Amino acid sequence: MSSPSPVAVVPGAEPFSADGGRIGVLLSHGFTGSPASMTPWGKHLADQGYTVRVPRLPGHGTTWKDMNRTRWEDWYAELDKTLTELRTKCDKVVVAGLSMGGGLGLRLAQQRPADVDALVLVNPAINLKRFDVKLVPAMQWFIPGLPGIGNDVKKAGADEVGYDKTPLKALASQLKMWKDIRANLGKVTQPLLLLRSNDDHVVDISSKELILANVSSSVKEFVELKDSFHVATIDNDAPLIFDHASAFISEHVGAASA
Repeated sequence: MSSPSPVAVVPGAEPFSADGGRIGVLLSHGFTGSPASMTPWGKHLADQGYTVRVPRLPGHGTTWKDMNRTRWEDWYAELDKTLTELRTKCDKVVVAGLSMGGGLGLRLAQQRPADVDALVLVNPAINLKRFDVKLVPAMQWFIPGLPGIGNDVKKAGADEVGYDKTPLKALASQLKMWKDIRANLGKVTQPLLLLRSNDDHVVDISSKELILANVSSSVKEFVELKDSFHVATIDNDAPLIFDHASAFISEHVGAASA
């Protein structure tokens, strides 16, 4: 019996890759999003001379039903594989993530401390205070999806090429991953830059508070984003994010040309 054909990738959701110097940056998009939310940042870093990877996490950039067949272990495995590939080309690697991508980045730092030299997190997600989140583990067996959370962007015309529905089996899996990440925050020792939108309609402030209070990093920098919603990497504050991240990477890891 033949295996099912792979689901086509939506235009704009393709991964991005650029080879540059001996410092690499691995950028991860968020839950139900796509590389479209990180590729402009990736291109900015590539123009500075960094080696950059923006992978497409399994189940993303295709259909929400396709994503419902994937779990957090699949998304993490893709980043883990990409980090391994980057380490063959680079002396140092920075991991940067948006939303769930920030959570995945934290887990990489926890599991592979020698291979992650710094973290840059934008509106990272490892917790939600909303009560209905507690119902997801049960709801996933009765309801395949709920209205989507994508494109929470203030800037007109910006598009993260995400889904208009939230796949509940995938979401239930993400909640399990969050629990694991929260339990191991103390293992994070790398220099950390966290940027958060004041007006985020997807992830509440509890993730930021948990991360900054519990990581063991001696360097912890926080930047407030005043003119963006959740997908800030393609919103009005994108230039600010790019500039702060580049300065942070240069100071704590090294300039691209090093």
